[in-house]
Amino acid sequence: MPTTGSYFHLHLVSDSTGETLITVARAVAAQYANVTPVEHVYPLVRSQKQLDRVLSEIEEAPGIVLFTLLEKDLVGRLEAKCQEINSPSLSIIGPVMQLFQAYLGASTTGRVGAQHTLNAEYFKRIDALNYSMMHDDGQHVEGLEEADVVLVGVSRTSKTPTSIYLANRGVRTANVPLVPGIPIPHQLETLKNPLVVSLHATPERLIQIRQNRLLSIGSDTTNDEYIDRQSVTDEVTYARKLSARYGWALLEVTRRSIEETAAAIMKLLADRQRQRMSE
Repeated sequence: MPTTGSYFHLHLVSDSTGETLITVARAVAAQYANVTPVEHVYPLVRSQKQLDRVLSEIEEAPGIVLFTLLEKDLVGRLEAKCQEINSPSLSIIGPVMQLFQAYLGASTTGRVGAQHTLNAEYFKRIDALNYSMMHDDGQHVEGLEEADVVLVGVSRTSKTPTSIYLANRGVRTANVPLVPGIPIPHQLETLKNPLVVSLHATPERLIQIRQNRLLSIGSDTTNDEYIDRQSVTDEVTYARKLSARYGWALLEVTRRSIEETAAAIMKLLADRQRQRMSE
């Protein structure tokens, strides 16, 4: 395998933003624990001149080449160069497009970046992002009823990043912190439209994350209730009691990534919507 130590070069060539390539490549690379890709990302490659620079860099650092190019001349040159220098190459969308074409019996439009058009779905995501940023960390609780999802939880249960991730999927998401000794907003007690999800983690995990947070901002971590074992345990207990009292969906996030947490919430939301439709 042509690698240097535990590293290998991974070239991602796209005529659009490169998001599709990056997502696929990282999903596959994550399955190989002993090697790490050195990513070379080339977005918006739409001309022969732009491709020349890409080919030069691939030749200097051969490795795996993945691409999403629609222009046949560009694809031909890229594949020829890869064959010449013995670097494996693969079109990520090519096989999928062939499958669609065979099933639908129609040819493609060949529109570069078609998935990024300013359609209704795009503006739905922008609206959701605006909403989520405005309703982050308990702000503007008077508008909680307009949310699709409301996340609650103690500090460092990843409420904000999960909210932003969901918003990027078009889900209007607000989040409200749960703090012992501070009453929850009365609006949170009477919500009818949004799905309320309570995020939970073990005290050990919360303490670890909070300690890292305090260290990153140069704060003194000695005798701090924020990371005191008993105080954090009391917070977790308080949050669980509130969840039980109000019937909020409870989601354990201790070992979940943001993406996994968001996927679980999307499933809860879909299940709830199906249940409402059947009633």
